[in-house]
Amino acid sequence: MDKKLATFTKYLLDFMLISGIGIVATLPFSFRFLGERYIRPIQKEYLLYLIVFGIAGIFGILIVYELRKMIKSVLAEHCFVRANVKSLNAMAAYSMGIFGLFLVKLLWVPTWATAIILLVFFIAAVFSRVLSQVFLQAILYKEETDFTI
Repeated sequence: MDKKLATFTKYLLDFMLISGIGIVATLPFSFRFLGERYIRPIQKEYLLYLIVFGIAGIFGILIVYELRKMIKSVLAEHCFVRANVKSLNAMAAYSMGIFGLFLVKLLWVPTWATAIILLVFFIAAVFSRVLSQVFLQAILYKEETDFTI
């Protein structure tokens, strides 16, 4: 296993978690600033943008948190554990939450970027769910072989 890549990924996820918390915490101020100076739709639909991006940001932070837990299991060389199955299922739920939020935004303020975000998080939800099943099957095979030995 390439520990350097896994360690780099852990630090990257740490940075993403901290910066994500900072970004979500400052959304009310940054949306006011951007709405007044650059992006008029934000000023017009301030509350909708704040709710959608705020909740989606929290879901994004939770996804990064689950990824951090998984990378720690990779570094400990214990990848196929039930905690990772739980993390993947949680990431699927958070991704579907983001999908739902941006579906509301698409219906209210339709943009191509929103449509792309919908597609990305729908695919992320499906892949996370499928990967959770792959991990669960690997765990079951591992447990079966452990009992055989």
